[in-house]
Amino acid sequence: CKQEMLQKKNAVLVDGVILNGPIMDSKAGEKFVEEACKIIIEEVVQKADDVTEKVCEWQAPEKLKQILDLEMRDTGECHQKILQLCRDVIKYSVKTNHPRFFNQLYAGIDCYSLVARFITEALNPSVYTYEVSPVFLLVEEAVIKKMIEFIGWEEGDGIFNPGGSVSNMYAMNLARYKFCPEIKEKGLSGLPRLVLFASEECHYSMKKAASFLGIGTENVYFIKTDERGKMIPEELEKQVQRARKEGSAPFLVCATAGTTVLGAFDPLDKIADICEKHGLWLHVDASWGGSALISRKHRRLLHGIHRADSVAWNPHKMLLAGIQCCALLVKDNSGLLKRCYSAEAAYLFQQDKFYDVSYDTGDKSIQCSRRPDAFKFWLMWKALGTTGLEERVNRALALARYLVEEIKKREGFELLLEPEYANVCFWYIPPSLRKMEEGPEFWQKLHQVAPIIKERMMKKGSMMLGYQPHRGKVNFFRQVVISPQVSREDMDFLLDEIQLLAKDL
Repeated sequence: CKQEMLQKKNAVLVDGVILNGPIMDSKAGEKFVEEACKIIIEEVVQKADDVTEKVCEWQAPEKLKQILDLEMRDTGECHQKILQLCRDVIKYSVKTNHPRFFNQLYAGIDCYSLVARFITEALNPSVYTYEVSPVFLLVEEAVIKKMIEFIGWEEGDGIFNPGGSVSNMYAMNLARYKFCPEIKEKGLSGLPRLVLFASEECHYSMKKAASFLGIGTENVYFIKTDERGKMIPEELEKQVQRARKEGSAPFLVCATAGTTVLGAFDPLDKIADICEKHGLWLHVDASWGGSALISRKHRRLLHGIHRADSVAWNPHKMLLAGIQCCALLVKDNSGLLKRCYSAEAAYLFQQDKFYDVSYDTGDKSIQCSRRPDAFKFWLMWKALGTTGLEERVNRALALARYLVEEIKKREGFELLLEPEYANVCFWYIPPSLRKMEEGPEFWQKLHQVAPIIKERMMKKGSMMLGYQPHRGKVNFFRQVVISPQVSREDMDFLLDEIQLLAKDL
C-alpha cells in the first residue's frame, strides 16, 4: 500500500512517513459511529424506562476483567469486535437511568441534555475564548445570569466547574483571596492562621479543599448540628469567638442547603446574620438542594440564600442535566473571580483581538481546557421551560412524601426522621429482630441487615439503593427520589423488594 502511494504523482515521504492525504478512513469511521449510535439508542435510551431490565448485571472484578478483554495490543481490532465491546460495556455498567436506581444524588436520563452532550462531544470544544467557542460562551453567560436570578441577586458572576467539590474549592479560595489579596503573589508564608467553619454534616469536599489549598484540615471548625442535621447558629457564634480568642483569623462560613445523607438545609438567614456581624464570607453549598429554588412551592427551604457571597449549585442532580453540570455563582460583579484566578496568558488572552475580549472568560477558571457543561442545562431548559423543571422538583418531593407515608404503614420499616427534601432515611427490621429489646446486640444485628440486602439486590439486579451508618446510628437505607421516570409503583416495589430480599434474615 505504501509503495502504491509513493508511485502516485506528488507523493511526499518524510522520515518514512507518507504525508499525502489523510490516514483516517472517514467513511469507515462514519459507518462505525452510525452503528455505535444505534446500539446506544437500542440498549440505553429505549430501555431507560423499562423496569423489567436489570439495574446492574453484577460481576466480580476478576470475572469482569475476563469478559471485557481489557488488554491493549499493538494492532487494532476490527469494528465488529469494537462494537461488541460497546455492547458489553453497556451491559455490565450500572444503568443510572433505570427507574429503580436510587443509589446516588443523580439518576435518570433527559433526552434534551443527552442530545446536547452528543453535540458537544462531536464538536469537541473548549470554553476559554470566544474565538474558539462563541456559542458555548454565550450559552454559559445566559445560564449563569438566569441561575443568579433564582438565587435572588440583582447581579453577579459565575463559572461552570467539573463537580460541586471543585465549586466549593473555588469558593474557599475566592473567600481567602478577598480576605487577603496578597496571597496570590506572596503565598502562604505571611498569612495568619486562617480558620473556616462548616457544619458536621457538610460535604467532605470542604475538608479536601482545606487540605488542597494549604489551609489545613485542623483549621476547619465543624459546627454542631441539631437532630435534623442543621447547623446550630448559636454554636457557630461560639466557634467564631473561640477562633478570635485563639488569635486565628476567621474568614469563611460554609452553610449547606441539602446535606448528602439527611437532606438537611441550614438556617441561612441566621447564619448570614453571624457572617455580617463578623465580616465573614458566606458560601452556601447548594449542590444538592439548589434545584429547589426552581420550585415556587419548595424554594422556602433556601430562605436567605440571597445573602450568600457564593453558591454552589449542581443542575446534574435533581434537574437531570447530565454529569457533570456544576456552577459556582458569585454575588460580586466587580471581576473578583477573574482577579483571583487570572494568569493573563499572552498566547491565549490577547487584548488586541478584533472582538470584545470581555467574552474571553477562560481566565476566571483554574482550568485551561474546560467543557461546555452549561449547554446541556440550557438546551434542556429551552425545551422544558422553567415550569417543566419546576414540575420535576415538585414530583420528586411528592414521591418522597408518598414513600414516607407508606413506610409508616408497613411493619418492620422505621424512619430515622421526617425528611424535608428527597432523602428518605429508614431502617428495615426483619421479623427475627422485631421482638428483640433495643440493646447493643439488637443494634449490632440490625447493622448487618442493610449490607446483606444491598448485596442481594445488586446480584439480582432488581434495584440499587444506598446505605450507610451515620453519627452513631447503625446502617440504614438512604433512598433518593430524582428521576421523573420514577413512579408510585416504583416506590411500592422498593418496599416490597426489601421485604422479599430479607425474608430469611
